[in-house]
Amino acid sequence: MDKRRHGLTLGDVDLSLILLGLVVVTALAFDFTNGFHDTGNAMATSIATGALKPKVAVALSGILNLVGAFLSVEVALTVTNAVIKIQSKDGSPKPEFLADHGQALLLIVLAGLVGGIVWNLLTWLLGIPSSSSHALFGGLIGAAIAAIGFGGVKWVGDGTKLDGVVGKVIAPALLSPVIAVIVAAIGTKLIYAITKKVQHKEAERGFRWGQIFSASLVSLAHGTNDAQKTMGVITLALIGYGSWTDTESVPFWVKLSCALAIALGTYLGGWRIIRTLGKGLVEIESPQGMAAESSSSAVILVSSHMGFALSTTHVATGSILGTGIGKRGAEVRWSVAVRMVAAWLITLPSAALVGALMWYVGDLIGGVAGGIVIFAILCAASLYMWMRSRKAPVDHNNVNDSWEPEEIAATHIPPVVNETNSDKSSTSKAGTR
Repeated sequence: MDKRRHGLTLGDVDLSLILLGLVVVTALAFDFTNGFHDTGNAMATSIATGALKPKVAVALSGILNLVGAFLSVEVALTVTNAVIKIQSKDGSPKPEFLADHGQALLLIVLAGLVGGIVWNLLTWLLGIPSSSSHALFGGLIGAAIAAIGFGGVKWVGDGTKLDGVVGKVIAPALLSPVIAVIVAAIGTKLIYAITKKVQHKEAERGFRWGQIFSASLVSLAHGTNDAQKTMGVITLALIGYGSWTDTESVPFWVKLSCALAIALGTYLGGWRIIRTLGKGLVEIESPQGMAAESSSSAVILVSSHMGFALSTTHVATGSILGTGIGKRGAEVRWSVAVRMVAAWLITLPSAALVGALMWYVGDLIGGVAGGIVIFAILCAASLYMWMRSRKAPVDHNNVNDSWEPEEIAATHIPPVVNETNSDKSSTSKAGTR
């Protein structure tokens, strides 16, 4: 190996530590974006129906994501070696990636994380509830292909169990939203049939309390599934660097930092996506909200127990759509649904493209310097998208404002009532009571 090309000197241990630090920080940044990107999965319906005030909803979701992150490590221990071939069967990195304190492995992981974050931020900017899980997997797959070819991806398992990209990513992506639609549709029909003789106000009041419980369960389930994906990535990086050797457990500080990152992201609230799920897809009532959240939590918890790193976004969106199908006369905005499905289909390849491009940039520059450049590109792209978002801000004040289809067609961004609109305050108050 040409040490000059890779920027290595006698102090290469310290330089590799810098690269490890970039990976850890970027992984936690992904966890943070995962949090605010997926808040709507749990709380959009509760906010839309008025069961919870917006700020209370995201605070509750953040706390329960924090708790959920500590309940299981099944997903954390399978997330990376399920889709890319940079680990041995026991979970340890392959020897060819361990030279120079794992710089080759760290660069692949860093590039993959950047691909996931960029796609998360782009879909958040557009208000599209796409899959953070698929963004992460896509970024890692793209970086692995760029680094070691198509043979570096575990496309299918060995036939003894569902594994690889097909078993761990594609199959759950296809099946989970369909199952969620069916369960939520049946649940909604049963709820309305059982309560048809109950006065509307009494039913609404009861179901709003039920929503609080069911939404809390979704947040707890989300923590058990999504926070652990980042735990697995960081643990792999630590093993590659040489500071951790146990492939059967996750360091406590990794659990804590990932739990805090996703909880903080959740608390800040992905208002743009909450708006799309709560107001854009189906005009939802409390019974539908409870059915959607109950369906989502059941599917997510079962998948977490089985070690499937499925998309909570797909499940939650499918559940909300199912409630629209299950309620007679409900308004379902199929154009919004089609737009979501289109985003789902391109998430993995788009994130893979960014991940591959980032790896090429990092490898061209070489070593730690390449990692620093990749990180700088991520920071610049993130700042740009955040500044774009401020041109049409969405927050707890206007998340429940009326949905205007003609504005969607014009901007491709979920519309909000202009801050200077004279009647905005009244609509916001009505929507957040």
